[in-house]
Amino acid sequence: MSLFKKITIYFMSSAYIYVGMRHFIDPDFFLAIMPDYLPFHQEAVYISGFFEILLGGMLLFQKSRKVAGWGLIVLLIAVFPANIYLAQNEAAQQAIDISQTAAIVRLPFQALFIGIAFWHQRG
Repeated sequence: MSLFKKITIYFMSSAYIYVGMRHFIDPDFFLAIMPDYLPFHQEAVYISGFFEILLGGMLLFQKSRKVAGWGLIVLLIAVFPANIYLAQNEAAQQAIDISQTAAIVRLPFQALFIGIAFWHQRG
């Protein structure tokens, strides 16, 4: 495995664990970007945070990396509606203090993160 890939695994693992912990420390941040049409907002925030922590940790280990990669792909797809909602909703943007431009710029990063998760699950 290349040094660059190892670095990205450690970086992405740390990022997922950190953001997952933020779901529990500051759930209001994530609740502010939940689309109205989705049910069980609080539960969804906690469940997605739990899986970010779990899958981020699993990414560190060769034996669980494939499952972690596929799990992260599913998770990133599952949370994408919140990112779309943020890009479209001024109240959500104000609640987390982000401009609409920044919210829109964030959208393609989901595809990048999905690609990285796919790359990581391959070994």
